[in-house]
Amino acid sequence: MSVPLADRIRPKSLDELAGQKHLFAPGAALRTIIESGTVPNLIFYGPSGTGKTTVARMIAAAADKRLHILNGTTASLGDIKDVIAEINTIAAAKGLLLYLDEIQYLNKKQQQSLLQYIENGDITLIASTTENPYFYIYSAVLSRCTVFEFKQISPADAVPGIERAIRCMEEETGTKLVPEPGVIDLIADACGGDMRKALNLCELTVLGSPRAPAGAPRSLPLQTAKEVCARTGMHYDRNGDAYYDMLSAYQKSMRGSDPDAAVYYLARILEAGDLPSACRRLLVCANEDVGLAYPQIIPIVKAAVDTALQVGLPEARIPLANAVILVCTAPKSNSAYNAVNAAMADVSAGLAGDPPRQLQNKHFDGADAEVKGQNYLYPHSYPGHWVRQQYLPDALKDRKYYVPGENKNEQAAKEYWSKIKKE
Repeated sequence: MSVPLADRIRPKSLDELAGQKHLFAPGAALRTIIESGTVPNLIFYGPSGTGKTTVARMIAAAADKRLHILNGTTASLGDIKDVIAEINTIAAAKGLLLYLDEIQYLNKKQQQSLLQYIENGDITLIASTTENPYFYIYSAVLSRCTVFEFKQISPADAVPGIERAIRCMEEETGTKLVPEPGVIDLIADACGGDMRKALNLCELTVLGSPRAPAGAPRSLPLQTAKEVCARTGMHYDRNGDAYYDMLSAYQKSMRGSDPDAAVYYLARILEAGDLPSACRRLLVCANEDVGLAYPQIIPIVKAAVDTALQVGLPEARIPLANAVILVCTAPKSNSAYNAVNAAMADVSAGLAGDPPRQLQNKHFDGADAEVKGQNYLYPHSYPGHWVRQQYLPDALKDRKYYVPGENKNEQAAKEYWSKIKKE
């Protein structure tokens, strides 16, 4: 079986890496640590295809230690025990280095089995993960390691790697490869920040391009690249960070009143077939971020969501687009959101108490009652349908949870009630 191009041209030095300048520029902390020759316990966190495994292999290859490589998707507790069994043997006289790829797939017991040995230095751990380590890695292991975050590769940083891949395939095939204008940039954009994917797309573009006569240059048509790259930039693992990142960007774009970005993320979510999440976040945003600034939006968005769920995809995109753009362009207020959060914080803190006597559901006073009569004042019996009386428990009677937003609707309500209450 042929080795994938991404493995055939895997960088051999830090200078060949695509992107990650924040980690490996001259003088950067991680580069300095690596060049010092001392290998601490490390965790590399970031999306696929950003160089985590490549850097870990560079460190492991340069380390003067007994090397073991395990993958969390296939490693068992027995595999880990086999590594531990080599401690203090002749083979591991200079120490053990365990490179553990995809550590998030190990369960708590498997991760705990390493604690003692990485604590006392018998094993040096280098681990990589595509998921947030603070959620997926056992805290005791995490506290003994230093976490470095790898970022998605920018299109500009991907271009040199794609050009190097084309040169490599020229050498392998003995044929001059001539990309049409736009081919390299298209691949760099379509890979979605994943260098491994960029190299795979590059290889497929070459394989899918028409053969040339012997000795003649081989053209790499832009149309071939477009066919290969179609739909490849999608990152939407419902069990991973990419899922929540996409939903977060969708909701924050609506909150930020950017209809172009919000519709784009809606399209990404719908292209992945996740209609329920698109609807749920839209309903939340209408209530949380528009709220009392335009309360009529809530039934409007609910009607759009009901329509979308009834007609299903692909037509569901139309009512949802209407509702998303309406949320984006509507005035914003989170006053109700802040009010209920403040009230819940007091409840969680134990600030409670019985409702005032006049609000309780009591119509009969026992013989031992010091104060007779409920004394509830019925607001509709007073001018303006309002009368001053205490509603909050005694311990909270001076609390103010709701602060009107600076928008026409809430300010009108504030003005009305200030007049009625003569404030």
